[in-house]
Amino acid sequence: MAKAPRETPGRVCLGVIVGAKGLRGEVRIKSFTADPAGLAAYGPVATEDGAQRFKLKVVGSAKGVVIARIDGVKDRTAAEALKGLELFVERSALPDTGEGEYYHADLIGLAVEKVDADGGVPERVGTVTQVMNFGGGDILDVALAAGGTEMVPFSADAIAEVDLDAGVIKVNALPGLFGGPDDEKTDETSDEQQDEGDDDTSNDASTQDRHL
Repeated sequence: MAKAPRETPGRVCLGVIVGAKGLRGEVRIKSFTADPAGLAAYGPVATEDGAQRFKLKVVGSAKGVVIARIDGVKDRTAAEALKGLELFVERSALPDTGEGEYYHADLIGLAVEKVDADGGVPERVGTVTQVMNFGGGDILDVALAAGGTEMVPFSADAIAEVDLDAGVIKVNALPGLFGGPDDEKTDETSDEQQDEGDDDTSNDASTQDRHL
């Protein structure tokens, strides 16, 4: 299943109504499922808060969207009134994922712990609030317990473990993440370079020695 642009704990967004089609109440839906035509395969869809439920029937496709009929929507006016509506299903209605695969909804709300390579006690640093993808892979948006946010790549290098049962994602303490040591090293290097720049006795030979 393709990644949805936004998911909430326990619910997954399958698509969004982008407009009406024709005069008989059909709607155009941008589908976020791997098979757009399978949009209705998971049962009735609902609004994000679950207050409204809809039965869909996919009847065609056109220019990157699927065309569907919704029970109770009989004319274009009613269809146009639904424009912008996001369509959700319960996470439990979706197929199980394979090893190392997760729906965004599985990750949102998990606690984030920073782990060090030396095996020290993990430090809880925040909570996943959303999962984003700008084209280069999934990124966790983490609300930090100390304030502010941190974007963590959801990659093999950065993620040490995802424990859904415990509700925790363990993140490796990579340079630059969570104020890692690389930030301090960069500051020290800058200070050293400034000191060297102020030393009028330096010459080409001594500079060459430093780079050997």
